[in-house]
Order: sequence, then structure tokens, then C-alpha cells
Amino acid sequence: MALSHDLGTLTKAFSGLGVDEKSLISILGKWHPEQTKSFRKGSSDFFVEDERLFERWDDHRLKLLKHEFLRFKNAVVLWTMHPWERDARSIKEALKKGPQSYGIIVEVACSRSSEELLGARRAYHSLFDHSIEEDVAHHIHGTERKLLVALVSAYRYEGQKVKDDTAKSEAKTLANAFKNADNKNPIEDDEVVRILSTRSKPHLQEVYKYYKKLYNNNIDEDLDGDLRLKETVQCLCAPHKYFSKVLEAAMRNDADKSTSKGLTRVVVTRADTDMKLIKEEFHSEYGVSLSKKIEDSAYGNYKDFLLTLIARGD
Repeated sequence: MALSHDLGTLTKAFSGLGVDEKSLISILGKWHPEQTKSFRKGSSDFFVEDERLFERWDDHRLKLLKHEFLRFKNAVVLWTMHPWERDARSIKEALKKGPQSYGIIVEVACSRSSEELLGARRAYHSLFDHSIEEDVAHHIHGTERKLLVALVSAYRYEGQKVKDDTAKSEAKTLANAFKNADNKNPIEDDEVVRILSTRSKPHLQEVYKYYKKLYNNNIDEDLDGDLRLKETVQCLCAPHKYFSKVLEAAMRNDADKSTSKGLTRVVVTRADTDMKLIKEEFHSEYGVSLSKKIEDSAYGNYKDFLLTLIARGD
């Protein structure tokens, strides 16, 4: 009975976001060789048996497990890194990984202040001897290029002044571009790119409100067919909704490696910025507190570190 309980505990310790180090130490440290063998024999999710009846780690599972052991280290390294360097390295990694990671470029470009984005661009110069704009233009060849280059090049007005007539007019401009999507992809429309890459965030939030009043729909709800534009609008106009979605997706059982990294990224980058508002939005959207969701999804030192960071603003 005790062995059966230990096997279940170990399986759980190996199967979440991060690793439950305390369980590994308390169980594996007292086991004899026969008990370790029983674990290998009874854990087909982790071990495979070859034609010589030799139980070895499944290569794919071993690769994943190594990644889980690294989660805590990576979170600590990112937390202690200068925010400008952190953002610069995030963009560089996204460019290396390709289209599935371009949302991270949008996230950095649209959720940082003008000074923070300028700082990331300076750090990128220092680290990689290129500009972010140069590398985005070089690596991205699809329809997203025009928008992404414009976003990373932005230096937005940070004040609160908004011209209501202009905001209302630009809500109509966006709506017309979306309606004309069959003739021209909105992400390549010069006016769409201009509005999203140059206007201040308070202005764009007014555009978002006017769009809702005029068309009974949120802008991002009318962009389900274009992920990159949708991410851009959410990061600029409803950032706490956007970050809540990234966190929820990262903690799903079927999340891939890239998606699950969003948990570390968002917690580390927003802990000292707007985590309190993100937690409120997460609870409203998913009916569970962010801390409870992390408790249920993550393990060990990684979990404890994340919980410490999200509590900083309380």
C-alpha cells in the first residue's frame, strides 16, 4: 500500500508545471533498488522496455522532464534580469522559433510603455548588434511583417488627451477595413497599421469603446480570423484580458511547451506592474483565483516562486 501511494505521488511530482522536489527527495531518497525497479516497471508513461527487458526513460518524456526541472531556474533568471534585456531576449527567441511565437513580439511591443519599449530596443542593439526593427523585417516575410515592424518601432504619446471625434472616426475606419477583408487583408491595410501602431493607448481604448457602441461587438471579437491583429488589439485595449488568456492557456493540461512558457513570462513581467488587475480579470473570466489555479497546476519551488511574485501587489 505504501509503495502504491509513493508511486502515485511520484507520478504527480513528475507530471505538472515544474517538479515537486520535496516529494522526490522524501520518496526516492529512502527507496531500495527493488522499489526503484518497481517504479520503472509500473510507469509506462515515463519508461519504455526494449527487447532485452531493459527499462529506460522514454526519450520524449526525458526531454520534457529536463525542461520541467529548469522552470524554477529560468523563472529566477528572468526575474533578476533587467527588464529591457528580458524583453530584448524574448523578441530574439521569438524570431528564432518562428510564426508560432510572434505573439510574444506583439506582447512586448504593445504592453510596454514607450520608454520601456525604447529600452528594449537599446538592449537589443547592445546584445545582438542589430536593431529589433531590422531583425523583425529580415525574419518575417508574411502578411504580418508590416504590422510587426510598425509596432516594434512605435514611440507612443503617453498622455491622457483624446479627441473623441477622431476616436469615433477611426473606429469606423477599422470597421470598414474589417468588412472589406475579402478584398484586402486588414493586417496589410495602411490605415489599420497606422492607427494601431501610432495612437496612444488611451486613444485606442476610446476607439475600442466607440466600436462597441457603433457595432455592438468588441473589435477583437470581429478579428477571430486574424490572430495577430486580435492579439494586438487586446494587448493595446484590453491588456488584462489578454494576459489572463495567456495564463489560462499556459496552465491547460494539453498546453505545448511554448504555450506553457507563458505562465513564467507573464508572472515575471507583470508582477510589479499590473498583476492585481490581471488577477481580478482572471477570477472574473474563469471563476477561480489565479493563485488557486497555480496551486493546482504547478509544483515545487517553481510554484512557490510564482505564488510569491503574484502576491507582491496585495
